[in-house]
Amino acid sequence: MYTDFTQMPVWKKGMDIAVDVFFISNSLPRKEDYALTSQIRRSAESISANISEGFGRAETKDKTMFYKFSRGYETKNHLIYGNLVRYFELEKTQIIIAQIERLIHELNKIIKTLESNLPPTSHP
Repeated sequence: MYTDFTQMPVWKKGMDIAVDVFFISNSLPRKEDYALTSQIRRSAESISANISEGFGRAETKDKTMFYKFSRGYETKNHLIYGNLVRYFELEKTQIIIAQIERLIHELNKIIKTLESNLPPTSHP
């Protein structure tokens, strides 16, 4: 059992994605500073931030909610867009997207495990 979120492999992978996105976005034109640069960096950094927030939650429903938020779909979208408008090299975006897809798979396993331990809800 982990005693701190920094011990979680998914958090480490999320942080790696944020760092990689930071460096890939360094080459964006200055006109994108308050648009794509800001958006992609904030979305990438929120992956590990949401994992850490989920780790700190006591309730399983809260944990799973933050783990769902942390799956990186927004960052993936920004990478695809950046590639389509030729801001990013295809090879670099594919590498980061592959990291995101692996992270999504691992987070989905964690979410499934947590949700399988929830008591069934009763409906009137």
